[in-house]
Amino acid sequence: MTQKMVILGAGESGLGAAKLGVKLGFEVFLSDAGNLTEQAKSLLNDMAVPYEEAGHTESKIFGADLIVKSPGIPDTVDLIVRLKEADIPVISEIELAFRYKEPNAKVIAITGTNGKTTTTLLIHHLLKIAGFNVALGGNIGISFAKLVAEGGFDYYVIEVSSFQLDGIEQFRPDVAILLNITPDHLDRYNDDFQSYVSSKFRITENLTSDECFIYCADCEPVTEELTKRKIEACLFAISASNKMSSSAYLDEGHLIFNYKFKNQGQNHKIPLTEISLIGKHNMINAMAAVLAVLSMDESISDILKGLKSFRNAPHRLELVAELNGVKFINDSKATNVDAVYYALDGIDQPIIWVAGGVDKGNDYTVLKALVKAKVKLLLCLGKDNDALIQSFGSDVDIYETQEVDELVAMAIQKSKAGDVVLLSPACASFDLFKNYEDRGDQFKKAIRNKMSTLKVQA
Repeated sequence: MTQKMVILGAGESGLGAAKLGVKLGFEVFLSDAGNLTEQAKSLLNDMAVPYEEAGHTESKIFGADLIVKSPGIPDTVDLIVRLKEADIPVISEIELAFRYKEPNAKVIAITGTNGKTTTTLLIHHLLKIAGFNVALGGNIGISFAKLVAEGGFDYYVIEVSSFQLDGIEQFRPDVAILLNITPDHLDRYNDDFQSYVSSKFRITENLTSDECFIYCADCEPVTEELTKRKIEACLFAISASNKMSSSAYLDEGHLIFNYKFKNQGQNHKIPLTEISLIGKHNMINAMAAVLAVLSMDESISDILKGLKSFRNAPHRLELVAELNGVKFINDSKATNVDAVYYALDGIDQPIIWVAGGVDKGNDYTVLKALVKAKVKLLLCLGKDNDALIQSFGSDVDIYETQEVDELVAMAIQKSKAGDVVLLSPACASFDLFKNYEDRGDQFKKAIRNKMSTLKVQA
């Protein structure tokens, strides 16, 4: 008898699960409490998958042999609670994909509050440079299930969120990476940080001695949780400073790798000048990525090629241009104080800091010491800059504008060779822009226009 699969939610993960379910021969039905997009309807019709929107028909849902739910649906929702009480399996889309991937295909899964997208993109790039057939997806871009439905990959490099990990049972990546844990999404976890930590650590729960677990030893919530758990995997610690117990660390302008895996020792030293990424936190991401691909037997020569040629996703510490020795960096995605801290901390040159927008009730205290030590000028780009002015007015000169062109002209006028002009706003963008991408794009356009006027090649 054909098994019945019900998918809850018609986002990227739901549509990917539908595609995989059809390929596997399930009788698939999709149900969404909201309205489906025309694109989603078209895709479902093309697959001959019946669906409903703006509500759930419980008789159809409770008749399922398996439920695949959207990561956006909490386990505490009444429907999910009753499904579990009825002993109907409820899993996440990444669990479904893992169960049906090619047996020999390797999975590298990356999670963490910050940095997981950069690390995922870098690992994918390093494996591609080495000539492997590698898929990129998960919480970034294409769903894991859709990738598995397409098939034919040697590696699946997937970013995974805590919401996705909440729905796993057998999910066991060959390499699991946990970069850091800071308070986030706590509304999903009843404002309980420990519940969020436990959710992130689900990435380790099925690991055996055949798999690797890479974690950041500089993150106290991670190291504290490790003392409470027995993880069977081969453990690789990475650190920006701790040389004594780390498999990889940052030391005097180099990334140092000194570790043993499968009874073979490895020692490598990579100059930071060979890495295209910017900032200390991105060196943590780079160490995690390099360890992941080294464990897959990639050569250090291919890794060096990949590190130098990698380009990060737009708006994440993106080097836009250099003019007369001044670097312009677009970090428009830094819409919170934590992200700005990483940006300021990772740049060693004098900084002209561009910040502002819709303040989220930010506490800027954590940035005070960095601003005093590194920032020579604060340019506020926003309609209401009172919070920034009150926080830093006694520490640094501040100028305000609501025009990107004026901002760039001012930055050029006030800077000198060796400076960095850093757009890292700490705020949402909706006062002057459509979103953070629009803000970053306008910043880049203004720089390139100015350079064109000055007849300099960006």
